[in-house]
Amino acid sequence: MALFDPVLIELADHIENPGDNYPVAGTVDAPSYSVGEKEFALDDGISYDVVLTHTGDGVLVTGLVRAGATGACDLCLEPAHIDIAGEIQEYYLFEEPDDPDAYEDGFEVVSPERVIDLSGPIADAVIMDTPFVVLCRPDCKGLCPTCGANLNEGPCGCAEREAEERAMSDDNPFAVLKNLKLDD
Repeated sequence: MALFDPVLIELADHIENPGDNYPVAGTVDAPSYSVGEKEFALDDGISYDVVLTHTGDGVLVTGLVRAGATGACDLCLEPAHIDIAGEIQEYYLFEEPDDPDAYEDGFEVVSPERVIDLSGPIADAVIMDTPFVVLCRPDCKGLCPTCGANLNEGPCGCAEREAEERAMSDDNPFAVLKNLKLDD
């Protein structure tokens, strides 16, 4: 299942001879994408800028994808904006190879109509450049584990109360010292 609609590029009349290049740029109008269980909204879709190069036995596609995405901060759950700038490098063969195992990084085959679909490489580049941990800001303090307050908005007082309660508790090994009177 593809993340995005097909991005079909017709090769006919553009790269007929080895060494020919064909620059292609465009935008994928996708509203969102998922990585695992995380959902990201795309601000303005995904822009791509690639160069297709005829290599003799296939087409090498190299280039960049860019997008602005918004997801939930992993610490405080507030919206977090991330900038995506991923690289595309994909190889499409004109014919199925005799020895497919020789291509350890994998390959795709150009359709008989001389059309390639860039949706897979674009999706791969976006997903690979999406950070594993998404933060609304680098110094996000997250949520209080006791009351759930957003600590970026200010202290909730739970930590101080817990420290005070712990200090006064009989379970505290220093509790015997609370009644100690020091005379000068």
